[in-house]
Amino acid sequence: MLIENQLERTDHRHLGQLLTYAAGLRTVTIIWVAQRFTEEHRAALDWLNEITGERYQFFGLEVELWQIGESLAAPKFNIVSKPNEWSRKVGAAKSSSGGDSEQGALYRRYWTEFSEHLVKSKSPIAPRQPQPQQWMDFAIGRTDFWLAAMLRRKERRVSVYLSLSGDDSVAHLELLQQDRNEIDTSLGDSLQWRQLAKSCQLLLVNPKEADFDTPADWSWQHTWLAETLEKFDLVLRRRVAKLDANEWAAASAGDDE
Repeated sequence: MLIENQLERTDHRHLGQLLTYAAGLRTVTIIWVAQRFTEEHRAALDWLNEITGERYQFFGLEVELWQIGESLAAPKFNIVSKPNEWSRKVGAAKSSSGGDSEQGALYRRYWTEFSEHLVKSKSPIAPRQPQPQQWMDFAIGRTDFWLAAMLRRKERRVSVYLSLSGDDSVAHLELLQQDRNEIDTSLGDSLQWRQLAKSCQLLLVNPKEADFDTPADWSWQHTWLAETLEKFDLVLRRRVAKLDANEWAAASAGDDE
């Protein structure tokens, strides 16, 4: 683990130091602690997480001091950048620590063959590490956003979705809604725009019944998942990069006046 402390706003010099240190390490978790992160440095960490894959994990932490009453001030760390799939991987690692169940082993095989399909088809979607779970998620270039392929076992359907999480998820969804007609036309009229308890989704479900327990039925599922992920990435990546929750807040304030 590599930690770089900076008790001021982030700057290019410290980013360069992080990259220099990382260059000599094979596998590493890199944590950059600063008083405040500029948008360009947060975006740089998001980009590094996207292109470096499993070997490197970059975290950006803003530090502030909290004091309750007359107690001593204590540091509070706020995560401003992390690998998109990190939280899910932690949960998956805990659940599989005792070894894969029979069902988990089947899921791992499913995603392993899907990853091989992505490589063989030269898909622009980079395969992730297969896990014994019903989904596989993929970076889309920004923290709190990711794409996912999901096996909906109860419905016997495969699906792809864009997940929007964090405090601004609703605002980001509303901003995307401004292009809804164009997005629906590109991705399909059956696209579902969902506002959930702690996140939002743009979800597309294949209506064809899918048999997840029979490997002979996986080929068409993998083809559809890959093609749909590629389409989501093409249609949504640039839009996601440009989203600014402050624009929605300003528009909402204007509507209330």
